[in-house]
Amino acid sequence: MLKEQSVNLGNLILSLSDAVDLASPAIATHQVRTAFIAWQLAVSAGLPDDTVEWIFLTALLHDIGALSQESKIRLHNFTETDLSTHCIIGESLFRKCPLLAPAAGIVRHHHRPWQEWDCSLGDPDVLESQIIYLADLLERYVERDRFVLHQVEGLTKKIVATSGTELHPDVVDLYLVIAKREDFWLDLTSARLYSLLLNHGPNRQLDVGINGILSIGRIFREIIDFRSRFTATHSTGVAECAVMLGRIFGLTDLEVLNLKLAGQFHDLGKLVVPNAILEKPGRLTSGEFAIVKQHTYWSYSVLNSIDGLGRIAEWAAFHHEKLDGNGYPFRINADRISTGSRIMAVADIFTALTEDRPYRLGMDRKNIERILTDNAENSAIDKRIVGLLLENFADISEQVREKQAVTEDYYQRELVDIGAA
Repeated sequence: MLKEQSVNLGNLILSLSDAVDLASPAIATHQVRTAFIAWQLAVSAGLPDDTVEWIFLTALLHDIGALSQESKIRLHNFTETDLSTHCIIGESLFRKCPLLAPAAGIVRHHHRPWQEWDCSLGDPDVLESQIIYLADLLERYVERDRFVLHQVEGLTKKIVATSGTELHPDVVDLYLVIAKREDFWLDLTSARLYSLLLNHGPNRQLDVGINGILSIGRIFREIIDFRSRFTATHSTGVAECAVMLGRIFGLTDLEVLNLKLAGQFHDLGKLVVPNAILEKPGRLTSGEFAIVKQHTYWSYSVLNSIDGLGRIAEWAAFHHEKLDGNGYPFRINADRISTGSRIMAVADIFTALTEDRPYRLGMDRKNIERILTDNAENSAIDKRIVGLLLENFADISEQVREKQAVTEDYYQRELVDIGAA
């Protein structure tokens, strides 16, 4: 029986922030580095500890509305002409999570120049948004292939040039204070920055339980899936299918909630896969499939870095492992694949087969049953779990469709209708 887990909110957000920036080496740790800069600016401003913590956590996820790998790279390279769409999507995602909702306005305005504000720096969200604006701008200006202390003078000129237009002069003054410190620059570009922030950063002294983790899991489910119309409801379906199978199997209520969380996070590592591969209309090449195969490795790596989610990491990331040891990427066999992971594997295959893909339409019941049965007979997936699904096929299919319809409605309203998908 599982013991109800809790995790530190700072550890959770820091690791998930790092996952979002796995999209490309060109933007690796962008949000983590932006959060470090924002933290230093907020401390320089003498803001209360709780405000500093909110600014830090918000900066860690400020770009979650930029859903595709391609969009993230354009933003980082200053080649994205539309700066509002990802802010609108980010605000919407923040509002869906009670733990993050208070910072939704900051995310919405983190690219809003000072000259467009018709209020004072002391009004709600203004100073916080301007701090993240500067932090994001500075991080993108830093050249990653050049020693940072050789860049300080040039970086300072660029930031000072924005005073009174993009940035409030008082916020620029905050930058000038921290820019004098060599340790600031060396920490910013250090390979140990993640460890520094995890152990010494302004992590909120708040542990969140399973319901809090689920609320954050829901927005990450959408960050992962909303990158493509073909996957927009996939994790919703996998999570619901796993939940129903877990209940039928006789798992405890807590174990079922853990299955739901694993379903939400199971494709987290697909953030490293370009949309060009996700939406390719034909068969993938061996090279393209190799890129796809890394996604479960990254799902495991990120989730396992969050203290308290080790079991969730296995349940989420082992969904492409096979009982005969011929799955990927860990090549483990039945001895290492727990009941939760076996349920996730069946739920993932079932849900994927029901959905349209760029290269085929969703399958009918007869073909789904044939594929699941063949996989079970070939010792790829668990016969018992497949049997339970087939015995309850109609009920599971209906419930999965209902949950996916809710997510599809949100996807249409929040992305398609604003032209982001």
